[in-house]
Amino acid sequence: MEEKETTGVEQTPEQEPKHQPPAKRYIRLKPFSFVMLIFGLVLATAGITFFALTTGEGKVVEVVNPQKSVADREEFQKLYDAYDEMLANYFEDIDESAVIDGAINGMIDALGDPYSDYLNEQEAKRLNESISSSFEGIGAEIQEQNGYISVVSPIKNSPAERAGLLPNDLILAVDGESIQGMSSSEAVLLIRGEKGTTVTLSIRRGDAAEPFDMKITRDVIPIETVYAEMLEDGIAHIHITSFSEHTYDELMVAYEEMEQQGMKGLIIDVRQNPGGMLNTAIDISDLFVESGKNLMQYEEKGMKPEVFPSSDGKKIDIPVAVVIDDGSASASEILAAALKESADIPLIGIKTFGKGTVQSPKDLSDGSNLKLTTAKWLTPDGNWIHKKGIEPDYEVPYPPYASLPYLDPSTEMKEGMLTPTVKAAEEMLEAVGYNPGEVDGLFDEQTEQAVKQLQQDLTLEANGILSGDTTFGLMNKLREKIQKEDPQLVKAQEVLKEDIAK
Repeated sequence: MEEKETTGVEQTPEQEPKHQPPAKRYIRLKPFSFVMLIFGLVLATAGITFFALTTGEGKVVEVVNPQKSVADREEFQKLYDAYDEMLANYFEDIDESAVIDGAINGMIDALGDPYSDYLNEQEAKRLNESISSSFEGIGAEIQEQNGYISVVSPIKNSPAERAGLLPNDLILAVDGESIQGMSSSEAVLLIRGEKGTTVTLSIRRGDAAEPFDMKITRDVIPIETVYAEMLEDGIAHIHITSFSEHTYDELMVAYEEMEQQGMKGLIIDVRQNPGGMLNTAIDISDLFVESGKNLMQYEEKGMKPEVFPSSDGKKIDIPVAVVIDDGSASASEILAAALKESADIPLIGIKTFGKGTVQSPKDLSDGSNLKLTTAKWLTPDGNWIHKKGIEPDYEVPYPPYASLPYLDPSTEMKEGMLTPTVKAAEEMLEAVGYNPGEVDGLFDEQTEQAVKQLQQDLTLEANGILSGDTTFGLMNKLREKIQKEDPQLVKAQEVLKEDIAK
């Protein structure tokens, strides 16, 4: 789900990167496809990481069979009859464009595919304008799932991540307007907006009975996709947050920096990475897989799978481990599968999201856009992971406190209150080292003392009321704990240390 009008994945000679990835495998993107790619990284489109591609020299999906005229399409006779009946006998004038758009949307909905979508002329125009203006929004990847809008993953360092949005959160309403039954494209138009403006999302998390509101201030979305740091014992940690046009080059720069710092082993982290460009995922996978071995397979309707082998280009030959989670989707899964099946590189974490399809967008004559699932991708061994995900070699779940609900700073919690939100706050206090007493949802005297101790440590007024800066401070402490005591990253380090010692 991704795009913006430029040259797609091709580069001019002046733009050649230092490490030129193999071009022979490139799948050429149409201009609108690239527009949708950028969009996927900025907020989210109709489903998870949509590779938005065409194959060969401009091959696209045909909406109708070009060999038949409309008059020859007998299967549409019932549709024509219904349309004529409405025009002739409906008691009021009808909006013909709206009726036709509705018919197309009905056909798309009947597919039961959350990744296929239709945008009418006005929606497509608004989407293009909002994407072209700036990279601003909340920074989260979403998809429609069973009539609900579900979060695939927030983007690293985005407003959505800072606010505490998590994978699998359900967005029930936007600024008080229910979005149940909307496509993800329709929801995106409500959620996106200019830097500095706010949007309130009504969220349901896990099995929690009560939804809660999360207010997010929109901002410029980070365009960096690779973050590197040196851990202990010469183990480098490189986090890839999405697969954009420049991610390969960013990765090579980060790799060289880690080499200069004495890197002996490497952790590739694609947790909460919703995906991105197919070509980028292939190029990065190629770095770790022996020449000639399979990277992935691509299967169009009625065709045999096309196998993409590894090239004889640059290779990374130090011990490597990959960290994954349920926010790792699409291109992230291509990388994880290639490294697992063709390079015997261990995967650590929890099962990935499970998206094994490819979408192709097509501009229609009136400026509207039809996006259809046109192919599926398979792992090197021919496995289709769609709706299944990829299992890790070492399963390491997140600690329970990592999925606690967001606390609204505008809500005051104080002594005497008994609510599920108070219970979540007590769990959070306990996780970061403040004893709230019994975790039962009752804001009692001991809970108040825990909040006062927190406020003293934050150099705030110690009034024992949990709200505002106190709430922000508590959530920041929890976020720091999660990052510092990352069990999946710790396990990856252990695995690599054993590998390095061999």
